[in-house]
Amino acid sequence: MEILDRLAKSTFRNSFKLKQKDIDYINQKGLETIKKHAQDFISKRVAPAYVANDGKQTPMKGHPVFIAQHATATCCRKCINKWHKFPIGTQLTQQQQDYIVELIMKWIEKQLEKQ
Repeated sequence: MEILDRLAKSTFRNSFKLKQKDIDYINQKGLETIKKHAQDFISKRVAPAYVANDGKQTPMKGHPVFIAQHATATCCRKCINKWHKFPIGTQLTQQQQDYIVELIMKWIEKQLEKQ
């Protein structure tokens, strides 16, 4: 995905890496379960038209998907708008949510390949 190359050029976005405990968690749960977590987080935390705590809803640690969201600029609606051009103030479509989840999973898979 071309966007991953663009994001990698951002010093901030490129600073996010999976730690060993994140990798262990992924290996324990499996990628399908991690994908389900990503789908759930995206649908509840960033897909609604209005998110009360936008910009603060995604922790910087605690789950590999959270790290991936920051690395892929899918952590809040402002970042999604800036990097992916999805408008703020409208519910994300299922297609947009699927794109975000696919992007998160691609980033995670790339991180796992580096191990």
